[in-house]
This record gives sequence, C-alpha cells and structure tokens, in this order.
Amino acid sequence: EANAMAAEKGIEALQAILEQEAPHLLEKREKKERREGLPELKNATKGKVVLRFAPNPNGPLSFGHARGVVINGKYAEEWDGELILRFDDTDTVVKPPLPVAYQQIPEEAEWLLGFKPHRIVIASDRIPQYYEHAEMMLQRDFGYVCQCSGETFKEFRVSKTECPCRVNTVELNMELWTKMLDGTFVPGDAVVRVKTAMDLKNPALRDWPALRIQNTSEHPHPRPEIGSKYRVWPLLDFQSAVEDQLQGVTHIVRGKDLMDSTRKQTLLYEHFGWDYPETIYWGRVKVHEWGGFSTSKMRASIESGAYTGWDDPRLPTLQGLQLRGIQAEALRNFWIELGVTQKDISVPLATLFSHNTKGIDDDAPRLSFVRNPIEVNIHGDIPDHIEIPVHPNHESMGMRIISMSSNQIFIEKEDEKHQTYRLKEFADIEIGGQVGSISRSDRRPIIHWVSTDSSKEATLTLPLQENIEHIQGLVEDHKYPVGTIVQLERIGYAIIREDDFLLMHE
Repeated sequence: EANAMAAEKGIEALQAILEQEAPHLLEKREKKERREGLPELKNATKGKVVLRFAPNPNGPLSFGHARGVVINGKYAEEWDGELILRFDDTDTVVKPPLPVAYQQIPEEAEWLLGFKPHRIVIASDRIPQYYEHAEMMLQRDFGYVCQCSGETFKEFRVSKTECPCRVNTVELNMELWTKMLDGTFVPGDAVVRVKTAMDLKNPALRDWPALRIQNTSEHPHPRPEIGSKYRVWPLLDFQSAVEDQLQGVTHIVRGKDLMDSTRKQTLLYEHFGWDYPETIYWGRVKVHEWGGFSTSKMRASIESGAYTGWDDPRLPTLQGLQLRGIQAEALRNFWIELGVTQKDISVPLATLFSHNTKGIDDDAPRLSFVRNPIEVNIHGDIPDHIEIPVHPNHESMGMRIISMSSNQIFIEKEDEKHQTYRLKEFADIEIGGQVGSISRSDRRPIIHWVSTDSSKEATLTLPLQENIEHIQGLVEDHKYPVGTIVQLERIGYAIIREDDFLLMHE
C-alpha cells in the first residue's frame, strides 16, 4: 500500500503520514561524508603557509617523490603559500649527489606541478649557516663535541648512561670544534652531539649526532664550487631542522617513517627556543608491479647496464613515466585521491593508469595493430573501401579510410580459433571467410584487423618488470607524428616513437 501511495501521490505523502503517526522514524541520521582531497592544514593562515619538498639529488625524481611534490604543491596552491624545493645534498659518501639532478629535478617538479617551485635552496651552499648554529649550540651548552667511537657511544646509549664528553666545558667544546674544522681531527675522531637525555624511551633520541667529519679528499662533493671546501658536514636531521627555521617553513608533510626525525628536531627546537612546524604524516604506498625501487638501487642498476637510463620505461622514474605517456595530471590526481593518511596502502599500477586514461582517451585516435598476423581471404559483397571513425565519440576528428580492393585482411593468430567473428566497424564473417551482415546480427566475438592494402609493418614495445618485449605485427596506415598517443584497438594506449609503438598501458 505504501508503495502504491508513493507511486500515485509521491514520497511526500508517506512523509506526511509518518510525521503525524511515527515522527521518530523520520529522524535523520547524519552520515559521515567521505572527505575528498587533502585534510585541512592546522594553524594555517592564507598567504602565510610555507612548505618544502626536500629530495636528495642522488638521482632524478621517481614515482615516490611525486607524492611529496604533489601534496606539498597542492597545499601551497590552496593556501596562496610558497613551496620550497630544497636539495638535501650533504651526504657525499652513502648517497652522493648526481650533478645532472640539480637541473632535472626542478624541471620535473615544474612539469608535475604546472608551476615552478617558489624558491630553490641547496644545502651544500649553506654550510656556513649550519656552522653558525652548531657554534650557538656549543656556546649555549646544549651541544658538545664527542670523541667516543661509534661502538663506544652505542654502549652508553644502550645502558642509558652519559658519555664522558657530555660534561665538557664550553671552552673545551669550542677548542675541539676548531680541531674538527682545521683538519686536526680526521673522520671518526669526533662528532657534534645534541644534548637531550640518555634515559629517553626511544634510543634514537639520546644525544643524537648533528655534525661529523667527512673524507672529502676521497669523496668530494660533485658540485665543483663545493668540492672539498668543507670537512665538517651536518647530518640530515640537524641540517633540515635548521633550514626549516631559516626558511620560515610553517608546515611539514612527509612519511611516517620520519617520525623519529620530528622528535629529534623538536628537541633541538626547544633548545633554540623555536616553534616547530605543524607536521602531517603519510604511510607507505606500495605499487604491486614495482616492488621496492630506491633511487640508489636504480642508479646502481643503470650504471651496471641493467637499464638504459633514468628514462627506461621499466623504471618508476618520472622520466620513465613521461616516456610511457603518463600525464602530469594523472599523477596529481592519483596522489590527491590517496590523500594523506598514516595507513600503509598497496595499490595496483592500474589505479594510476585509470587516471591517465581519463586524461588521454578523449584525444587519442584509434588504430588497429595486429600482433602475429595471419592472412585471411574474405569474399562476398565487399566495397572498395570502408570508412571508420578516428574516434568513436568525435566526428570532428574525421574518418580512417581503409582500402579493401585486394579482399585480403590480417587478423591476430589468437583470433584464428573463432570460426565466425565480426570485423570491428565492418561486417560479420561466416565460416570460410564469407562476408555476412554489415550490421551486427548476433553475439559472435568482435575482433580487430587490418587490410593488406592499408597496413604496414611495425613493432610494439612492451616494458615489463624485468625486460622489454618487442612484438612484430602490422599497423593500420597513419600519418601521426612521433609522440602522438593512440589507442590500439583491443590492446591499450601507446605512444608513437621513431620506429615503433611503446605500450603505455592497457
């Protein structure tokens, strides 16, 4: 009866009855709406927000770096703020900087963001500022020069006991600091430590190291203007903390694996009397198909010849993704959709590809590429040529003219198993190659094809995880220039190169 009343008088009639007889059934329960986009920045003021993206320039940017660029850049845009691109390049031994990365990273960041970072800061240019703050720390007695070996100090850390160097006078610390700078001490002889407390629950926070001596004669900085100019170098937690303060960073958005860095830096800020930036963390994102790629591992693999370069399409670098036709907008949408959550996430590469499809599908001409082709003679009522839309949704893109004068076509070897099939955009084919109904008459499989008269040899290159596969075949005649993104019927999206097609994604 209620359904009949709703159909006749509308849902409002039922609501009127319920309001009189059972109003409690009309109580609205507030649904928690799913938040879209990024969470609000706490304690943010329009026009006053300063964020930073701080890669180590030991290689160009990767898919993982894109998260830091996109998220920080988006917040900077939303709050009319600034985005700093900072090169944390103070490690010349474990992660030596790559000179070309200083030029490539800003270009990649601009491609990804759609605007240039507002400031570029290079840590290796700022060593005097770090020295100045190290000396302030020593003079105010919340830092000290430690001459214990790494193994010896580890014992103090584990036992929660203080290192003997901790009680050095300010005068002695300044004297030892001078010896670090002038070459009296060699690497391993001394480090500068931040006084925290040796009984803190987290061992990593106990009197953590801030600066150490590097062997710059064996490992000079690759920037020629720096080279072996400095012997004492800040460790990342100290350098980053000081630079954030000097640059006026208001918000830090980074991985939860750096929570210990936040705790260390907060203790340092308390010593200096500074206010630590608001901090947001994200969890790990693992893409099934890529597993664990790091910039260091990729660099080693490239140098060993396992990959052709940073733009090898098998690598999760921005250069590799660009080569495969992945659009900057797709990467932005991918990361913004995932948002900022501390939950670890595992996603398939298809998630990125779906974002990319939305951006390229509307403009991608359709072409037929037949892998492992076999020839089929067809007969019957066959026109001299047929016309197929360049794009099914856009008449304005024109037609593809397919010559049929020879009555010969090519289909994929895999499709040979079908006794009857429909040639996409043409006709039903019966047993023996007889052309049947021009309009689709049943649910037989639809296959793509090329004609003998309107096709040419081509190669389809597939970037796989471990190798690159090249598939020979025939492609429909076309005059699209290199770099054009097309959709290969029943295969996927590909980008035209000099002598082949590179498969972007299915």
